[in-house]
Formats: sequence, structure tokens, C-alpha cells
Amino acid sequence: MTKTFKRSPLALAVLVLLHESPMHPYRMQRMIKDRGKDQVINVEQRASLYQTINQLLRAELITFWENAREEGFPERTLYRLTDKGHDTAVMWMREMISTPAKDYPDFPAAISLLPLLTPADAIQQLAIREAKLVDQIATIDKDVQAFDLPRLFTLESEYARAVLEAELKWVRVLIADLHSGQITWNQDWMRPSVPPESEA
Repeated sequence: MTKTFKRSPLALAVLVLLHESPMHPYRMQRMIKDRGKDQVINVEQRASLYQTINQLLRAELITFWENAREEGFPERTLYRLTDKGHDTAVMWMREMISTPAKDYPDFPAAISLLPLLTPADAIQQLAIREAKLVDQIATIDKDVQAFDLPRLFTLESEYARAVLEAELKWVRVLIADLHSGQITWNQDWMRPSVPPESEA
């Protein structure tokens, strides 16, 4: 019985890899890492990969191909893409490219509650974040140079760098505004206003 499947970056990666050729899970994980896609697709836990593969099997997006044995390795099961899997991968790609997803990352949530800290503490934490953003941008630049691939194959790194650059610029402006006092607060602002008890 065909089951519906909720898309995920890892599921899409599996379908795209199987579009290239049938392969076993270990090779999928290795190719994602070798191509640097593990920066945007989480394959740290192989159990998650196997779980995704089993879900894709139940949804009939992939199917068993054959069992293969390589010298020095145990027998491994190869999977291949189905026609339905190919159509689904194309549909997911179109949706993920065309429609911004509504995420709930930690940083905007913390910023929305910033007055819990003192302005001085906020400046200190933002300065730490600023330094980490600079390091992350430098790491991306180093990795892109190391891979030395055509731009088509490093677009996700280019996107990540642009996002980090925009955040870095914004964080630096916020730090400057906190230093100047243009944005400030005190702990009294965080105390709720309690109305006096009504007379009996």
C-alpha cells in the first residue's frame, strides 16, 4: 500500500543520488559528505539515513535493486529510484526552490526577548556571535577554494555565505546602536505592572 511521505532535505538527497545510479546507503552517506553537502544536509547519524530509506521504500519512491558484495566489505543492499520517486523529487525541488519555508530558529527568538539581559551583557554575547560569524564565513571560503568546483556545485555555500554576511552586517549595526545608547532598556522595564487589589 502506497503511503504519503513528508519531504525532508535528506529524503530529497537520497532520491537525487538514486537518480544518478542505484547505490547502497553507505555510498549515499559518503557521497553527501565527499561533495560537501553535509553542510546543508544532516547525515551524521547513519540511523537517520536508514530510517529515511525505509520510509521511502514504504512510500514506493524507491525500491530494492540487488544485493552486492565488494571485496573486503560485507554484502550490501542497493536501491534504485522508481518513476514515482523521480516525479516526487522534481515536485519537491520545485516547492523547496519556489516557496520560502517558515522556520523558527533560535536567534530571532532570543532577539525578541533581548531585555532579559542587560544591555552590557547583550553587547558581550553579540560580540561573541560576531566573531563566530566571521569564522564561519572564512570556513566557507576555505572549503569552496579546497573543492575548486564549478559554481553550479557550490551554490549552497554561496547562499550560506550571503545569509551569514547579511546577519553579520545586522549584528554589527545592533552592537553599535547598543553602544551608543540608541537602543537601551533597564530591568524595571521587565517587571510586570501589577494593578492594585480591588477593595473588598
